[in-house]
Amino acid sequence: MSSSSDMTEMLTMAIVIIMTIIAALVYVYWLMARKEKKKNEEEIKPKPVVDRKQAKKDEYTRLSVFNFMEFDKIEDNMIIEDNGKKFLMVVECEGINYDLMSSIEKTAVEAGFVQFLNTLRHPIQIYTQTRTIKIESSIENYRSKLRDIKMQLDAKQREYQKLRESNRYTKSQLQDARLEVIRMQNMYDYGQDVVNNIEQMSQNKNVLRKHYYIIVPYYASEIEGDSLSEEEKQSMIFSELYTRAQSVIRTLFACSMKCRILDSEELADLLYVAYNREDSEIYGIDKALMAGYDEFYSTAEDVLDKKMRALDEEIERKAEELARNTIDDIKSEKELKIMKKEQTFEEIVAEMAKVFVKQNKNYIGEKVANEAIEKIDNKKTKEKEEVKNVQKAKKTRATKNA
Repeated sequence: MSSSSDMTEMLTMAIVIIMTIIAALVYVYWLMARKEKKKNEEEIKPKPVVDRKQAKKDEYTRLSVFNFMEFDKIEDNMIIEDNGKKFLMVVECEGINYDLMSSIEKTAVEAGFVQFLNTLRHPIQIYTQTRTIKIESSIENYRSKLRDIKMQLDAKQREYQKLRESNRYTKSQLQDARLEVIRMQNMYDYGQDVVNNIEQMSQNKNVLRKHYYIIVPYYASEIEGDSLSEEEKQSMIFSELYTRAQSVIRTLFACSMKCRILDSEELADLLYVAYNREDSEIYGIDKALMAGYDEFYSTAEDVLDKKMRALDEEIERKAEELARNTIDDIKSEKELKIMKKEQTFEEIVAEMAKVFVKQNKNYIGEKVANEAIEKIDNKKTKEKEEVKNVQKAKKTRATKNA
């Protein structure tokens, strides 16, 4: 009885264990099926299309660029900064050659500069900008005029040729026509020389010119009265800045300096050169405006690209130098071998002659072979002594000369 109850308990426990294992397997299968279903749904779901232009626009915003440039805009011949809190007007001044002036002129310039400093009632900033002289426009102007002269020259030559072929001319008429052709030819040749010389000069990047500027500021906080509209404030700011700039121009006129206020386009050119120091020499503000660019830094090259190009140039230069030095070393080794062979030429010939005699000893006889070898050795010894004597004589002559 007890054995049958033990068997029942064992079967019951086995059934419970099996059911537990089955439940666990079912639960694991359900989890895996759910995970697989979720994964399939994510793959079927369409991915959002990323607009690269929009991403780039979000990455490089106008705000970051304008903050870096430290000004907001150019308007009414003024540079506006700090969200309309600060306004700048720029006066360009032509330099004077102080060293070439007489003592009276120098005294007048110094007195005028003292007057300029005493009349200042507001802060100013002096700015100097060095630019490469651009003469492309002058070259194009000369070329245009040269084309006109060429057309006139061709017309005069045709008239002169037609007059000669007609045989209806006087001696003075033919002489006048000939002189006119010569005059036009000389003018054309001279213009051609001028254009060639200017083109050669334009290739020199070291032709520089300094530009001098006085920056006159005005702050919106200086305006009294809050009842003014924005248009009235803008008008008042322009009037105050213009008055200050004209005051600077009048006082500097006493120093024999010619000054003028820059307009909006010239201010844009000034800032363009300041922010694009290298590229402005190749791609100026006039070309940028004609091409439709309305933002600065449009021509600036990435610094990593410049570094990569510099590394490529350095690698090419080093490789060329290594190849040239290696070739020179190989040439030197060959030249050294040739020099050594030239120095031992007679010895090599003598040794080969002795080998030749020994190889043919059976044909020429042992006695003759031995005498030939002995004679070759004697000749070799004699030549060595002669070389030593020549070298000794050279040393003696050099010592006497010294």
